[in-house]
Amino acid sequence: MYRQGDILILPLREDEVPQTVRDLPPAPRDERGRMVLALGEATGHAHAIAAPGELLRDSDPLVPDHLHLHSGGRLVHEEHAEISLPKGWFRVIRQREYVPGAVRSSRFVAD
Repeated sequence: MYRQGDILILPLREDEVPQTVRDLPPAPRDERGRMVLALGEATGHAHAIAAPGELLRDSDPLVPDHLHLHSGGRLVHEEHAEISLPKGWFRVIRQREYVPGAVRSSRFVAD
């Protein structure tokens, strides 16, 4: 398990990745060629990986993202120590906070 700020990354075995996730199109990379797991609303900083692989993101924001790294990579953020990730599959979970009266009762934590 890996944590960087409000991002939690859970390693998955190959057989734990559902076909519905594998069928998702890869999320576009940013202008620097990085896979951005989360962009800071307040600071503009990003939890990002620049490595061969795909970030698979469902259109429903409550469904966790999945990350497939072909040869490993480094998760970087301007305010946190970088984290080395091995090759493989990962579930990416963004921390949420309770919001009283909200329709879905929570929102992503603002970075």
